[in-house]
Amino acid sequence: MDLRLSPISTTMPSRAGMVSRTNPAQTSDAKSAGFSTALKGALTEVSAAQNNATQLQQEVQMENPKVSLEETMVAIQKAQIGFQATLHVRNRMVQAYSDIMNMQV
Repeated sequence: MDLRLSPISTTMPSRAGMVSRTNPAQTSDAKSAGFSTALKGALTEVSAAQNNATQLQQEVQMENPKVSLEETMVAIQKAQIGFQATLHVRNRMVQAYSDIMNMQV
């Protein structure tokens, strides 16, 4: 499970040492699409890890000789770690939303 995020866009310095500028509307759309795409991909990977762990667990319970207990335990731990990371991200997002909503204007 790879949860690394790739950079959305990079800016190349011009010859005079100035940073090139892009349209703010395009940058905003690219960042929101990039974050939502990355979050959706991470959720899909966590779901797949949980499904894999469940499948391996069922195979061990059925005494399938091709599935080892060690492999199953590692898959279960990976699924738990992915779920905990997802839960922390959700909690941070809810907290950030609450902080923004409670700001004085």
